[in-house]
Amino acid sequence: MPQTVKGVIARAKGAPVELVDVIVPDPGPGEAVVAIQACGVCHTDLHYREGGINDSFPFLLGHEAAGVVEAVGAGVSEVAPGDFVILNWRAVCGACRACLKGKPWYCFATHNAKQKMTLTDGTELSPALGIGAFIEKTLVAAGQCTKVPAADAAAVGLLGCGVMAGFGAAVNTGGVGRGDSIAVIGCGGVGNAAIAGAVVAGATTVIAVDVDDRKLEMARAFGATHTINSAAGDPVQGIRALTGGHGADVVVEAVGRPETYEQAFYARDLAGTVVLVGVPTPDKQVTLPMIEIFGRGGALKSSWYGDCLPSRDFPMLVDLYRQGRFPLESFVSERIGLGDVEAAFEKMHRGEVLRSVVEL
Repeated sequence: MPQTVKGVIARAKGAPVELVDVIVPDPGPGEAVVAIQACGVCHTDLHYREGGINDSFPFLLGHEAAGVVEAVGAGVSEVAPGDFVILNWRAVCGACRACLKGKPWYCFATHNAKQKMTLTDGTELSPALGIGAFIEKTLVAAGQCTKVPAADAAAVGLLGCGVMAGFGAAVNTGGVGRGDSIAVIGCGGVGNAAIAGAVVAGATTVIAVDVDDRKLEMARAFGATHTINSAAGDPVQGIRALTGGHGADVVVEAVGRPETYEQAFYARDLAGTVVLVGVPTPDKQVTLPMIEIFGRGGALKSSWYGDCLPSRDFPMLVDLYRQGRFPLESFVSERIGLGDVEAAFEKMHRGEVLRSVVEL
């Protein structure tokens, strides 16, 4: 029987979010209802509210979440009621050309729940990234649920987006490993996750670059060996000076702007790797000399969700967290209620938090 629960929606572009009643249907074939325990407040949710993703209002916001499966529909075998799960927004299909090539982290046919959650007047909601988790209970595709060992939902739920994106940008996409040097440009949640991931992978020179000394201090706490305030000096020269004059083996750009991408391009060593994980707006363009692209060699990559495979990466990272080797709890700046999302957006905009996390 459908349930009525409380959820946070963006009704119109730029309008303050609202806490409203939402109708959650029973799970159909291949679907699951999850009781949300915690959900991070991510920049992507703010982009939805501001109309930066699309204009399919009203949106049910929230996507970086963990909780407990309450019910499943017909044909679901990967999870069962009572399972503690992290939600992901790239449920792999197993049948597209990427999956059939053995690269499911690139899946080109990821899927969401087929049924819609609605307002009490029947208005259909568009769930953020196919999840919609600023809500007491949500309906998702069962493949969007990854079973993991029980842990602090506020911490491990962050693997659902930002932390996984950053960790994966460094480790999965960038391939940083033992003895490598890495520079990370932009030290918000994603950038600091890249730093923490590089530390786990064994990088010995970990350089954090930002214009905000507060963020650089946070980066030190996540394992950065050096910091550069790019508002005070040329970060390319700074990175080269810290790497024997050569540049870093891997440079992660976690901002999504042409000027920082150009810095990343020139701050890498010959045959080094640039990874773009910062999401640019559609109007952004970058111009680079083709002779430099050819002459410097290496690879210029973008990182989709950290090139993660949730079934592989989520349990591994939760294990590392439980062992005290990956500091997920340090990304949680504050724990708030469903009614505090709008205020959390303001704090995020001012750069005061890595992550505000809604607890239910």
